[in-house]
Amino acid sequence: MLELHGHPFSSYTWKALIPLYANGTEFAFREIDPSVPKFESFTGKVHPSGQFPVLVDDGTVVVEATSIVEHLAVHHPGPAPLIPADPAEAVVARMLDRVFDNYVMGNMQRVIAAYFVDKDDPGAGGLRDEPFAPEIAAGKAGLRRAYAWLEHWLGKSDLPPHVSLVTCAAAPALFYADWIEPIPDIRPRLAALRAELLALPEVARCVEDARPYRPHFPYGAPDRD
Repeated sequence: MLELHGHPFSSYTWKALIPLYANGTEFAFREIDPSVPKFESFTGKVHPSGQFPVLVDDGTVVVEATSIVEHLAVHHPGPAPLIPADPAEAVVARMLDRVFDNYVMGNMQRVIAAYFVDKDDPGAGGLRDEPFAPEIAAGKAGLRRAYAWLEHWLGKSDLPPHVSLVTCAAAPALFYADWIEPIPDIRPRLAALRAELLALPEVARCVEDARPYRPHFPYGAPDRD
């Protein structure tokens, strides 16, 4: 049986869970134990930087969420078209996967990382003081730029059908990014996409399973979603 090692509150774990749920693939979920030192855990030993999720498929270890989705598309296909069959459409899907990972998820995590650096530094003086406020501002500015690009792209292009690699990348990225920097009213297409994604059963399941962990969100989870 497949094993997925991750955490229910982890955005990249969601990215790997969504395709498993969408195709009804049987798997065992191995939740990360935060009490175990990072590099003493299973994922710490098999991933080059100790990150998760990690997929184990009959002894084969697959690291990185995008690679997990690609592996599932090849070795455990189902009704969900994870990777478009048309090569040109597949290129677009992979492009959007990179956009959501690098510029939405990446900028969101930049803000989260600033919180933890500040939290662990007793001389930092608070999140809104130097040197971390500029990093937080830069992450939020990056999100606004990504939102603008995606709004423009959605205005002239069509997404692959759900559930695709794009779905897997976009759902967790937009879910958490909107908590950090709310999608503004001037980006209605992007806001509509976020709502559409959260209504998908596979995504809704991730949202509900993560709900008990919301008190751990660094800046305080909003009272919505």
